Amino acid sequence: MAEKCHSILLDKKGRPLAQIARVSCDFPDGHVIPEHFHPEDQLIFASQGVMTVRTAQGIWVVPPLRAVWIPAKTPHSVAMSGPVSMRTLYFLPKLVRALPAKCSVMNVSALLKELILHACTFPRLNHKTPLHRRIIEILIDQLAAANSVPLQLPHPLDSRALRVVQTLLADPADSRPLRKLARDCGASKRTIERIFWAETKMTFGKWRQQLRLLHALQRLASGEKVTAAALDAGYNSASAFISMFKKQLGATPTRYFRPPSAGNVVADL
Repeated sequence: MAEKCHSILLDKKGRPLAQIARVSCDFPDGHVIPEHFHPEDQLIFASQGVMTVRTAQGIWVVPPLRAVWIPAKTPHSVAMSGPVSMRTLYFLPKLVRALPAKCSVMNVSALLKELILHACTFPRLNHKTPLHRRIIEILIDQLAAANSVPLQLPHPLDSRALRVVQTLLADPADSRPLRKLARDCGASKRTIERIFWAETKMTFGKWRQQLRLLHALQRLASGEKVTAAALDAGYNSASAFISMFKKQLGATPTRYFRPPSAGNVVADL
Protein backbone atom coordinates (compact mmCIF):
# COMPACT_ATOMS: atom_id res chain seq x y z
CA MET A 1 0.00 0.00 0.00
CA ALA A 2 1.32 3.45 -0.92
CA GLU A 3 2.47 5.63 1.95
CA LYS A 4 1.05 9.14 2.09
CA CYS A 5 3.63 11.90 2.52
CA HIS A 6 2.76 14.97 4.56
CA SER A 7 2.17 18.20 2.68
CA ILE A 8 5.07 20.63 2.53
CA LEU A 9 2.92 23.42 1.08
CA LEU A 10 0.03 23.43 3.55
CA ASP A 11 0.01 24.12 7.29
CA LYS A 12 -1.83 21.91 9.79
CA LYS A 13 -5.07 23.78 9.11
CA GLY A 14 -4.77 23.26 5.34
CA ARG A 15 -3.76 26.84 4.54
CA PRO A 16 -1.16 27.39 1.79
CA LEU A 17 2.32 28.27 3.03
CA ALA A 18 3.53 28.90 -0.53
CA GLN A 19 2.78 27.93 -4.14
CA ILE A 20 5.95 25.89 -4.83
CA ALA A 21 8.41 23.99 -2.62
CA ARG A 22 11.53 22.05 -3.50
CA VAL A 23 13.48 18.99 -2.42
CA SER A 24 17.00 18.26 -3.74
CA CYS A 25 18.58 14.83 -3.23
CA ASP A 26 21.42 12.72 -4.62
CA PHE A 27 20.99 8.94 -4.85
CA PRO A 28 23.32 6.03 -5.72
CA ASP A 29 22.75 3.63 -8.59
CA GLY A 30 20.03 1.10 -7.75
CA HIS A 31 18.36 3.15 -5.01
CA VAL A 32 14.56 2.81 -4.92
CA ILE A 33 12.12 5.22 -3.29
CA PRO A 34 9.19 2.98 -2.22
CA GLU A 35 5.66 3.61 -3.42
CA HIS A 36 4.13 6.74 -1.90
CA PHE A 37 2.03 9.74 -2.90
CA HIS A 38 1.90 13.47 -2.25
CA PRO A 39 -1.03 15.85 -1.78
CA GLU A 40 0.74 18.22 -4.23
CA ASP A 41 1.47 18.02 -7.95
CA GLN A 42 5.10 17.10 -8.50
CA LEU A 43 7.78 17.73 -11.13
CA ILE A 44 10.84 15.44 -10.93
CA PHE A 45 13.99 16.36 -12.84
CA ALA A 46 17.42 14.69 -12.86
CA SER A 47 20.41 16.77 -13.85
CA GLN A 48 22.35 13.49 -13.81
CA GLY A 49 21.30 9.85 -14.13
CA VAL A 50 18.07 8.14 -15.20
CA MET A 51 14.95 7.64 -13.06
CA THR A 52 12.17 5.13 -13.59
CA VAL A 53 8.80 6.13 -12.18
CA ARG A 54 6.27 3.32 -11.70
CA THR A 55 2.54 3.68 -11.12
CA ALA A 56 -0.41 1.33 -11.49
CA GLN A 57 -0.88 2.77 -14.99
CA GLY A 58 2.64 2.09 -16.29
CA ILE A 59 6.31 3.02 -16.32
CA TRP A 60 7.87 6.40 -17.13
CA VAL A 61 11.61 6.56 -17.80
CA VAL A 62 13.20 9.96 -17.18
CA PRO A 63 16.70 10.50 -18.64
CA PRO A 64 18.69 13.76 -18.36
CA LEU A 65 17.06 16.77 -20.04
CA ARG A 66 13.63 15.28 -19.39
CA ALA A 67 11.27 15.65 -16.42
CA VAL A 68 8.22 13.73 -15.29
CA TRP A 69 4.99 15.36 -14.14
CA ILE A 70 3.19 13.44 -11.38
CA PRO A 71 -0.29 14.72 -10.46
CA ALA A 72 -1.32 14.99 -6.83
CA LYS A 73 -2.34 11.80 -5.02
CA THR A 74 -0.77 9.51 -7.65
CA PRO A 75 0.91 6.51 -5.92
CA HIS A 76 4.37 6.03 -7.43
CA SER A 77 7.84 4.64 -6.78
CA VAL A 78 11.13 5.88 -8.23
CA ALA A 79 14.15 3.70 -9.12
CA MET A 80 17.59 5.10 -9.95
CA SER A 81 19.79 3.94 -12.83
CA GLY A 82 23.27 5.34 -12.34
CA PRO A 83 24.04 8.02 -9.73
CA VAL A 84 21.10 10.44 -9.79
CA SER A 85 20.96 14.12 -8.86
CA MET A 86 17.22 14.59 -8.36
CA ARG A 87 15.56 17.99 -8.21
CA THR A 88 11.86 17.98 -7.27
CA LEU A 89 9.39 20.84 -7.31
CA TYR A 90 6.03 20.53 -5.54
CA PHE A 91 3.12 22.65 -6.76
CA LEU A 92 -0.19 23.47 -5.13
CA PRO A 93 -2.78 21.42 -7.03
CA LYS A 94 -4.25 23.22 -10.06
CA LEU A 95 -1.49 25.85 -10.03
CA VAL A 96 -0.22 24.45 -13.35
CA ARG A 97 -3.50 23.92 -15.19
CA ALA A 98 -1.99 23.31 -18.63
CA LEU A 99 -0.44 19.96 -17.72
CA PRO A 100 -2.40 16.69 -17.90
CA ALA A 101 -4.10 14.97 -14.98
CA LYS A 102 -1.87 11.92 -15.50
CA CYS A 103 1.86 11.24 -15.47
CA SER A 104 3.82 12.43 -18.48
CA VAL A 105 7.45 12.92 -19.51
CA MET A 106 8.41 16.27 -21.00
CA ASN A 107 11.39 17.82 -22.71
CA VAL A 108 13.35 20.27 -20.56
CA SER A 109 14.68 23.21 -22.54
CA ALA A 110 17.83 25.03 -21.50
CA LEU A 111 15.70 27.83 -20.05
CA LEU A 112 13.39 25.45 -18.16
CA LYS A 113 16.40 23.57 -16.77
CA GLU A 114 17.89 26.78 -15.38
CA LEU A 115 14.50 27.80 -13.98
CA ILE A 116 14.13 24.46 -12.18
CA LEU A 117 17.65 24.67 -10.76
CA HIS A 118 17.12 28.31 -9.76
CA ALA A 119 13.78 27.52 -8.11
CA CYS A 120 15.53 24.78 -6.13
CA THR A 121 17.72 27.42 -4.45
CA PHE A 122 14.61 28.59 -2.56
CA PRO A 123 12.99 26.37 0.11
CA ARG A 124 9.61 27.73 -0.98
CA LEU A 125 8.25 30.20 -3.53
CA ASN A 126 5.37 32.41 -2.42
CA HIS A 127 3.53 34.65 -4.88
CA LYS A 128 3.25 37.33 -2.16
CA THR A 129 6.98 38.01 -2.65
CA PRO A 130 7.52 39.93 -5.95
CA LEU A 131 10.71 38.06 -6.88
CA HIS A 132 9.09 34.71 -6.14
CA ARG A 133 5.97 35.67 -8.09
CA ARG A 134 8.00 36.39 -11.23
CA ILE A 135 9.81 33.05 -10.97
CA ILE A 136 6.50 31.21 -10.47
CA GLU A 137 4.91 32.89 -13.49
CA ILE A 138 7.82 32.16 -15.84
CA LEU A 139 8.09 28.59 -14.58
CA ILE A 140 4.39 27.93 -15.19
CA ASP A 141 4.65 29.44 -18.69
CA GLN A 142 7.63 27.23 -19.55
CA LEU A 143 5.94 24.09 -18.23
CA ALA A 144 2.87 24.85 -20.30
CA ALA A 145 5.04 25.21 -23.41
CA ALA A 146 7.09 22.02 -22.82
CA ASN A 147 6.61 19.18 -25.29
CA SER A 148 5.77 15.72 -24.01
CA VAL A 149 7.98 12.85 -25.18
CA PRO A 150 7.09 9.16 -25.68
CA LEU A 151 9.16 7.69 -22.85
CA GLN A 152 6.29 5.99 -21.05
CA LEU A 153 5.19 2.37 -21.08
CA PRO A 154 1.47 2.15 -20.23
CA HIS A 155 0.11 -1.04 -18.70
CA PRO A 156 -3.16 -2.70 -19.72
CA LEU A 157 -5.59 -3.59 -16.94
CA ASP A 158 -6.85 -6.89 -18.33
CA SER A 159 -5.32 -9.76 -16.34
CA ARG A 160 -4.42 -11.78 -19.47
CA ALA A 161 -2.56 -8.87 -21.07
CA LEU A 162 -0.92 -8.09 -17.73
CA ARG A 163 0.54 -11.59 -17.65
CA VAL A 164 2.15 -10.88 -21.03
CA VAL A 165 3.46 -7.58 -19.66
CA GLN A 166 4.93 -9.21 -16.56
CA THR A 167 6.63 -11.89 -18.65
CA LEU A 168 8.34 -9.33 -20.88
CA LEU A 169 9.22 -6.97 -18.03
CA ALA A 170 11.10 -9.87 -16.46
CA ASP A 171 12.98 -10.48 -19.72
CA PRO A 172 12.70 -7.75 -22.39
CA ALA A 173 14.91 -9.85 -24.70
CA ASP A 174 12.30 -12.66 -24.77
CA SER A 175 11.86 -13.11 -28.53
CA ARG A 176 8.84 -15.42 -28.51
CA PRO A 177 6.11 -14.30 -30.93
CA LEU A 178 2.91 -12.87 -29.49
CA ARG A 179 1.02 -16.02 -30.53
CA LYS A 180 3.16 -18.09 -28.14
CA LEU A 181 3.12 -15.48 -25.34
CA ALA A 182 -0.66 -15.14 -25.58
CA ARG A 183 -1.24 -18.89 -25.51
CA ASP A 184 0.93 -19.26 -22.42
CA CYS A 185 -1.14 -16.51 -20.74
CA GLY A 186 -4.52 -18.06 -21.58
CA ALA A 187 -5.66 -15.92 -24.51
CA SER A 188 -5.51 -15.73 -28.29
CA LYS A 189 -3.12 -13.52 -30.23
CA ARG A 190 -6.04 -11.47 -31.57
CA THR A 191 -7.48 -10.98 -28.06
CA ILE A 192 -4.18 -9.67 -26.67
CA GLU A 193 -3.72 -7.36 -29.67
CA ARG A 194 -7.22 -5.96 -29.15
CA ILE A 195 -6.65 -5.44 -25.42
CA PHE A 196 -3.32 -3.65 -25.92
CA TRP A 197 -4.82 -1.24 -28.43
CA ALA A 198 -7.94 -0.57 -26.35
CA GLU A 199 -6.14 -0.10 -23.01
CA THR A 200 -2.74 1.39 -23.92
CA LYS A 201 -3.47 3.08 -27.28
CA MET A 202 -0.42 1.22 -28.60
CA THR A 203 -0.16 -1.86 -30.79
CA PHE A 204 1.54 -4.77 -29.07
CA GLY A 205 4.49 -4.45 -31.47
CA LYS A 206 4.94 -0.77 -30.60
CA TRP A 207 4.61 -1.55 -26.88
CA ARG A 208 7.30 -4.22 -27.07
CA GLN A 209 9.57 -1.87 -29.04
CA GLN A 210 9.09 0.80 -26.37
CA LEU A 211 9.87 -1.68 -23.59
CA ARG A 212 13.17 -2.61 -25.21
CA LEU A 213 14.18 1.01 -25.74
CA LEU A 214 13.43 1.97 -22.14
CA HIS A 215 15.18 -1.10 -20.75
CA ALA A 216 18.31 -0.31 -22.78
CA LEU A 217 18.15 3.30 -21.60
CA GLN A 218 18.17 2.12 -17.98
CA ARG A 219 21.12 -0.21 -18.63
CA LEU A 220 23.11 2.58 -20.28
CA ALA A 221 22.53 4.85 -17.31
CA SER A 222 23.85 2.09 -15.04
CA GLY A 223 27.13 2.09 -16.96
CA GLU A 224 26.69 -0.69 -19.53
CA LYS A 225 28.27 -0.32 -22.98
CA VAL A 226 25.97 0.37 -25.92
CA THR A 227 26.34 -3.08 -27.47
CA ALA A 228 25.70 -4.92 -24.19
CA ALA A 229 22.67 -2.75 -23.38
CA ALA A 230 21.22 -3.30 -26.85
CA LEU A 231 21.60 -7.08 -26.77
CA ASP A 232 20.31 -7.28 -23.18
CA ALA A 233 17.16 -5.43 -24.28
CA GLY A 234 16.54 -7.79 -27.21
CA TYR A 235 17.86 -5.81 -30.17
CA ASN A 236 19.46 -7.88 -32.94
CA SER A 237 22.36 -5.43 -33.22
CA ALA A 238 23.78 -2.31 -31.65
CA SER A 239 23.14 -0.39 -34.88
CA ALA A 240 19.40 -1.15 -34.72
CA PHE A 241 19.29 0.14 -31.15
CA ILE A 242 21.30 3.27 -31.97
CA SER A 243 18.92 4.06 -34.84
CA MET A 244 15.85 3.74 -32.58
CA PHE A 245 17.52 5.70 -29.76
CA LYS A 246 18.41 8.57 -32.10
CA LYS A 247 14.90 8.60 -33.55
CA GLN A 248 13.35 8.91 -30.07
CA LEU A 249 15.89 11.13 -28.27
CA GLY A 250 17.56 13.04 -31.08
CA ALA A 251 21.14 11.84 -30.50
CA THR A 252 23.18 8.66 -30.40
CA PRO A 253 23.54 7.04 -26.95
CA THR A 254 27.16 8.12 -26.54
CA ARG A 255 26.39 11.73 -27.43
CA TYR A 256 23.32 11.76 -25.22
CA PHE A 257 25.08 10.53 -22.09
CA ARG A 258 28.33 12.43 -22.61
CA PRO A 259 28.97 15.00 -19.84
CA PRO A 260 28.63 18.62 -21.07
CA SER A 261 32.36 19.17 -20.58
CA ALA A 262 33.39 16.24 -22.78
CA GLY A 263 35.60 17.03 -25.68
CA ASN A 264 35.69 15.48 -29.13
CA VAL A 265 33.25 12.94 -30.50
CA VAL A 266 34.04 9.33 -29.65
CA ALA A 267 32.79 6.15 -31.24
CA ASP A 268 29.33 4.87 -30.29
CA LEU A 269 30.38 1.26 -29.86
